[in-house]
Amino acid sequence: MIMVTKFKFPYKETEKGLYLVSTPIGNLKDITLRAIEILKTSDYILCEDTRVSKNLLKTYEIHSNLISHHKFNEKKNTSKIVEILRKGSTISLISDAGTPGVSDPGKILINECIKNNIKIIPIPGPSSVISAVSISGFSDQFFFYGFFPEKKNLIEDLKKLAELNISIVFFVSSKKIRKIITYLKDHFNDRKILICKEMTKFYEEFINTEINELNLEKLELKGELTIVISEKKDYKRIKQTLS
Repeated sequence: MIMVTKFKFPYKETEKGLYLVSTPIGNLKDITLRAIEILKTSDYILCEDTRVSKNLLKTYEIHSNLISHHKFNEKKNTSKIVEILRKGSTISLISDAGTPGVSDPGKILINECIKNNIKIIPIPGPSSVISAVSISGFSDQFFFYGFFPEKKNLIEDLKKLAELNISIVFFVSSKKIRKIITYLKDHFNDRKILICKEMTKFYEEFINTEINELNLEKLELKGELTIVISEKKDYKRIKQTLS
């Protein structure tokens, strides 16, 4: 059991409304004290997958009522949740990992809350995107695309992205990474890439290399990967200058 020390801060009391609570992306210790407090005082917690969330909530002795809220039932759920919020309840929205509403369910509910003048409060926390960019050594000006383009938009989107002279961040399934290497080499062959595997977990691993030298044959990749492509840069010229 993880021990949690209780602190008192001179902040205003919890307001009624919808809280977007960031949760750990792997290591359960990466949760803020404020996130725990908000989740404990919520009337309801909307979970992307209650089975996943129960592990975190049990660890921190959070006993709020859970409601399953994911991409398959979000439209159906939203009107009921908005009505609960209008009656003065406090509801937290969490995803399986990271910040809800960013490449995760939440947009439909958030927009309905905006239309109904319901207060929305973000509770910041772990982010695989920021974490990956921070250790990449690439430009801190970046474009976050989200999940790698689907086949029908793939070539067109990659052409546009290749014009950007900043870092580019994608989420990629480990099942698809080997299939997209050819596309990466075709459109970003003059850049570097950082592949982040199992971030904050026991088998955490980071692969930082030239895209045109990328070879994943001997690597065992699982789960969802975060990849960062560097800005356009003449790395060969820099190496020659330093040598």
